[in-house]
Amino acid sequence: QVRLVESGGGLVQPGGSLRLSCEGSGSLFNDKGVVWSRQAPGKQREFLASFTPWGSTHYGDSVKGRFTISRDNAKNTIFLQIDNLKPEDTAVYYCYVVLDDHVLWGPGTQVTVSS
Repeated sequence: QVRLVESGGGLVQPGGSLRLSCEGSGSLFNDKGVVWSRQAPGKQREFLASFTPWGSTHYGDSVKGRFTISRDNAKNTIFLQIDNLKPEDTAVYYCYVVLDDHVLWGPGTQVTVSS
């Protein structure tokens, strides 16, 4: 069964760090585009970072310098490192993979930044 699951969210104080994981089943990410995005309450979904099918990375303008996307192909996992967390980073974080005929989303992981 093809699946995608995010993990690593939680409650963090401002200034802290988190590493989110997006695990795919089998070779789901091979030669595919994978995207991290987030949605805060009452706001539109926001692009954060991505791997293209050719392995290059892209970042949203609002997160450059604080967010880093990386991968472990052996574990079929895409990571999103978030540093210097701010209250405005509070959101549900999603990853999705662009397949041949549709986009597969994970259920999301909640990140809350609060003191």
